[in-house]
Amino acid sequence: MVLALSLALALSAAPSTRPSGKALNTQGFRLYQSGRYPEALEKFQAAARATPDYALAHYNAAATLGLLRKQGKVCEYSAHRDVIVEKLATAVRLDPRRLQRAKEDKDLDVIRDTLGWQKLLGLTPEQEASVPTLLRNVSWYGPGVGVYGTTRALKFKDGGRVELWKKDIDDSGTPKESRIQGTYTVKGRAVTVTLPKAAPVTGSLDAAGALTFPEPLGGFTDSPSECEA
Repeated sequence: MVLALSLALALSAAPSTRPSGKALNTQGFRLYQSGRYPEALEKFQAAARATPDYALAHYNAAATLGLLRKQGKVCEYSAHRDVIVEKLATAVRLDPRRLQRAKEDKDLDVIRDTLGWQKLLGLTPEQEASVPTLLRNVSWYGPGVGVYGTTRALKFKDGGRVELWKKDIDDSGTPKESRIQGTYTVKGRAVTVTLPKAAPVTGSLDAAGALTFPEPLGGFTDSPSECEA
């Protein structure tokens, strides 16, 4: 009797078995289906931690972050473009079939214009021949200025057209946006931008994916400045 009681107490004190990555992912999917996206994200992330080589968990975390980003909840859930791309790239590395699904997934529309997505499609700044396509397919953002975030961006278009978006801050701290239309040419890695009433400015897209011009244009990357204090 004493032995049986001791055994029962030992079993009750033993730690319960932790849910598997698959079980956590299933829980997350049910939460996602019911529209409880933050809770779903927690389950998907927990599934990826529990089973690091479980591609579906990484994929679902990326897609849910993309949806939260669409809802404007970037800062609340760290739904930054580079974070989403990193999780998706992990999923594709573990299971290349995930890429085909990603191409059709509307939750991931928010990263189509990133270098990371273009790399998954086989385009890389390391290949000079890819430079013209990358310029057009990627949205390019300048650095942030405190609470104002990114204050300039470049959008390269077909036909050698380019648009410079600017956010100027006046003395009162009020931002004023403007869009300037210009032209551009590409030769190798060299990119020359010509804007109205200004001399042409030549920069380059380096192998690491940084687009850099002399001032006043400066440098650009594929990630806007967000959530800065």
